[in-house]
Formats: sequence, C-alpha cells, structure tokens
Amino acid sequence: MKNKKEIISLSVMILLLIMINYSFLDKKLENFLVYDEQGFVERVIDGDTVIIDGKSTRLLGINTPERGEVYYKEAKEFLEGIVLNKTVFLKFGEEKTDRYGRNLAYIFLDEENVNLRVVDAGLANFYFPSGKDVYYDDFKSSWESCIEKNVNLCEKSKNKCGECVVLKNLDYKNDEIVLENICNFDCNLENWEIKDEGRKKFIFPKFSLNKKSDVKIIVGNQTNSEDVLYWRDESYVLTKTGDTLFLRDKEKKLVLWKSY
Repeated sequence: MKNKKEIISLSVMILLLIMINYSFLDKKLENFLVYDEQGFVERVIDGDTVIIDGKSTRLLGINTPERGEVYYKEAKEFLEGIVLNKTVFLKFGEEKTDRYGRNLAYIFLDEENVNLRVVDAGLANFYFPSGKDVYYDDFKSSWESCIEKNVNLCEKSKNKCGECVVLKNLDYKNDEIVLENICNFDCNLENWEIKDEGRKKFIFPKFSLNKKSDVKIIVGNQTNSEDVLYWRDESYVLTKTGDTLFLRDKEKKLVLWKSY
C-alpha cells in the first residue's frame, strides 16, 4: 500500500512538472517546426553580417552602410546589442547561400525578426535583390515607419533644394532616371548621390540643376552634358525584379525614395 501511495504521489508530481513546463516545451517545439536552424552568434561583422556557429551569415531583407559610410558603426553596434552571444533561430530564403558561401537568413530572437528591427531603427534600407518574398511587405512597412520617425538613414534632407528636386521619371527597364528642379532657383547637386537597394551608387559630379529644368541619368560612359549625366562602369543599375531608388544630398540625408 505504501509503495502504491508513493507511486501515485510521484506520478502527480511528474504531471505537475509537465503542466508547469508545457508552455515552455511547446514554444521550443514550435520554434523547431517554424524555423530552419538555430545557432549561437559568436561575432558581428557589420550591420548585416554575423558569425553563427563558425559560419558567416548574411541577413536577408536588409542592406546596411559599408565601412567608411555614414551609420556603419551605429548599425554594427545596434546589431551587436541585440544578438551577440545569444542563441537565435534562422529562417532561410529560397537560396540558402550566396556566391561567397555565406548563409542567407532571417534571424529571429524571442519570436522577433531581428533583420526588421535594423530597418525600423533607420540603420538599413530594405533589400530584395532576388525578388520580393513573403517578408517584403513587412520590410517596406518598417521602412515607411522609419520615414515617419525621421531617424538616421530615414532623416529627411534640410537642404533648401530638398523640396525642389523631384523624381520626374523612373524607367527601370531602360535604366533611365529623370530628376526635375521645380523651384525658381538653381540647385547645386555636387556630391549628391543616387543609390539602389544594394551597392550601386552614383555620385553627382560638379553639377547644377537649373531652375524649372530636368536632368537624365543613364548608364553609359559618354561625356556628361547639361541635361544628361552618365552612370559609369555599370552594366545595369535597377534590378528588373524590383528595386528602390534613394536620392540623398551631400550630407547623406534623404531627399526622396521610390520603389517599384
């Protein structure tokens, strides 16, 4: 009889422990089913690349500033503050690795998409070179939220020409961009830049966009003129599967952006 009571008591205790820890175990099981892998973040290379269990992993959906560019340090430190020395879950895209052998993944911590947080903080633009996936709308919305907060890479230009220069035409099929100065005064665009979601960048030479006039920027190596500037040393600029154009002033503040 005594043994029977002990067995019943032990069974009750085990049942209670299972009930107490069920939500924890259930969440762990759910994570394993939803995500592709988990790993430990040993090092942060920059704002969009980390080392997980000895393997380089490039964060999907974002592109952060390169070394020497504005907000490079801030992006790296922001990511370090979130994931360094922590176990994270990974969700891979259609292609698991890139041409450099790096893993390509969305990183999740406490069920939150870490990649998305970097965009929301204004330390990355959204980036989908292989085409839009199921997360695209989330990243575009996060960028729009950042624009409203007016922080970091989303901070609006205070240059007097920031309200003057507008996008008149964006022909991604022919890599043709047309900017127009709608104001009644000339705008000096020297050292302004046009950039796509990735690394392609056009820096304006010494150039003034006359009042009530426009300028066309196209791919080529011909001589610049008053109304045509050439984006040199590129076979193409705008990705046909979808891309974004960002125009920034010489202080690297955002003048305009356009997605397609």
